[in-house]
Amino acid sequence: MTVNVAIAQINSTVGDLSGNSIRIADYARRAAEQGADIVVTPELSLVGYPPEDLLLRRSFYAKSSEALQALAATLAPLQDLHVIVGHPLEQGGAYFNAASVLCNGRVMATYRKHALPNYTVFDEKRYFTSADEACTFDVKGVRFAINICEDTWYADMPAKARAAGAQVLLVPNASPYHMNKQQQRLDVMRAHVAAQGLVLVYANLVGAQDELVFDGYSFVMDASGQITNQLRHFDEDLMVVAFDDARPQPQPLPAALSLEAQVYAALVLGVRDYVGKNGFPGAIIGMSGGVDSALTLVIAVDALGADKVRTVMMPSPYTAEISWVDSRDMVKRVGVRYDEIPISECFDSFRNALNFEFAGLPEDATEENLQARIRGTMLMALSNKTGSIVLTTGNKSEMAVGYCTLYGDMAGGFAVIKDIAKTLVYRLCAYRNSIAAVIPERILTRAPSAELRPDQTDQDSLPPYEVLDGIMQLYMEEGRGIAELLAAGYRKEDVDRITRLIKINEYKRRQSPVGVRVTHRAFGRDWRYPITSKFRE
Repeated sequence: MTVNVAIAQINSTVGDLSGNSIRIADYARRAAEQGADIVVTPELSLVGYPPEDLLLRRSFYAKSSEALQALAATLAPLQDLHVIVGHPLEQGGAYFNAASVLCNGRVMATYRKHALPNYTVFDEKRYFTSADEACTFDVKGVRFAINICEDTWYADMPAKARAAGAQVLLVPNASPYHMNKQQQRLDVMRAHVAAQGLVLVYANLVGAQDELVFDGYSFVMDASGQITNQLRHFDEDLMVVAFDDARPQPQPLPAALSLEAQVYAALVLGVRDYVGKNGFPGAIIGMSGGVDSALTLVIAVDALGADKVRTVMMPSPYTAEISWVDSRDMVKRVGVRYDEIPISECFDSFRNALNFEFAGLPEDATEENLQARIRGTMLMALSNKTGSIVLTTGNKSEMAVGYCTLYGDMAGGFAVIKDIAKTLVYRLCAYRNSIAAVIPERILTRAPSAELRPDQTDQDSLPPYEVLDGIMQLYMEEGRGIAELLAAGYRKEDVDRITRLIKINEYKRRQSPVGVRVTHRAFGRDWRYPITSKFRE
């Protein structure tokens, strides 16, 4: 007998119980129209993921329970349709990450998550209690079981499901994206689920929540570990899969995305959801004629549409003519509003006001930072007046070593490329230009510069970005020690300098806006180093 299982890869919003319920019900109806017997939605689909400290409020659990019962009633007309919905659960004074089977107007069964991740961006042990009971149910002679996300990263809960007679394991997920994450998922699922002789239905969340991006890319894996069905990357999707005698019937798989295409799509989704879910009418970007602002601009346009993006060029006495020309060229290519607000008079006013205090002292980074802070003030004033959010343009390489100005170029509401190394910035620009040549070639080939003093380039203050990024990746992302960096061939003076700069600039990064996470270790939730510390390696 055939059982039809639908994967509803939806974009939930944290705390929007009503909106999420409507979305789940809509997908359930669409699945029912296609003959589905079961619909699997992502982890905590009813409340969004991660709810963080909303989970410390008892009212959140009460409202979630009300919403779950109301959703069950809403789905009741879809007779005999089993809808798996993720939700928080208070039970006997304990709190659980749960998934319930809704059918014919009632909660038919509930599974409570066992493995609570407590690493990188996860801190579920802060909120939830672990459970260890299997949860199975039968549909048309096939026995299904539920695990939730992290449960399948270990062997014990899939083994319990198998011992309870399960043939197919349904797994609601909220697995955030980082580069190469999907291959890691597949390898682990083969080791812990397929190895049990179970077929896997993996329903992953899609969308963005603050700095996290969820890529979807849900799939079905047969008992031999082969992918038989796969949903889209970075987009909501619905797929109904026929199971004959508990064996999934294959469908054509979508084309794989290159690493650059994945990262670019993650950045676009991150901007779209942060701006949209928080109700901003649009975005403002300070243009410099450089590669970082160019990439940020085209991501914003792809995410929001040209009509919701405004750019501002704020030339100083040190802004090169080609920066004006390239900025004007690019904004014409993408069709956004562009304004020029020179800051020379403001800069002179600041210096005149400080003349007495600075008498006899040479010009240095102080005057450079003044220019950046004037620009930050201008952008934030426009943001206050219009309601649009300022998107900052600093990259991960700059944030790592503090090559950025507090309350200057760091001023804004969302840091689009804060987890993108400078070398990857160029790769992403090349990828986007392969679709349409929106970034002028000279922006990609000229030496990067902050243009805060005459004839300045980034390499006056920093090692080559290939060196900086390589050391940053090994030290910050992979946790390698100094000896390992030296063994990798990096010069001692570069290693000492970059690792020192990473440490002493933690105070800046703590004050930076949130931004899209695309690596397995980003500054912020993944990196929690003390600002005040005397430790030296």
